[in-house]
Amino acid sequence: MQERNNFLAKNPFIFKALRRSSVRRKILEYLFDVGPNGSYISEIAYHIRASPTNVIGAIRGMGKRYRKEDSLLNLQVVEELQSNNGIKLYRLTDLGKEVVEALRNYKFL
Repeated sequence: MQERNNFLAKNPFIFKALRRSSVRRKILEYLFDVGPNGSYISEIAYHIRASPTNVIGAIRGMGKRYRKEDSLLNLQVVEELQSNNGIKLYRLTDLGKEVVEALRNYKFL
C-alpha cells in the first residue's frame, strides 16, 4: 500500500488526467499491450473503439475537452515517433509503462 501511495504522490497530474478520461486510460492499456511497437491514430481508435478525433485529443490535446497540459504527450507517458513514410506512431515511454503497471497492480484499470 505504501508503494502505491509513493507512486501516486510522485505522479499526481498523470493520475488526475487518467481519472478524467477513460479514452486516455484505454490508449495507455492498448499501447502497453502492443509494446514495444508503436501504433498510429486510426489503429488505436479502432482497437479501443473511440473516434480518431478523441484519440488525437487524448494524445496531443485539443480544445477544452482535451486540455494540452493533460495530454499523454505532455505528461510524458506517450512519445511520438516519425516513421519513414511520414506517418506518426505513438508508443509508451518508460514512465508510461510504469503507470500502466501501477494501475493494473492496484486495480485502477
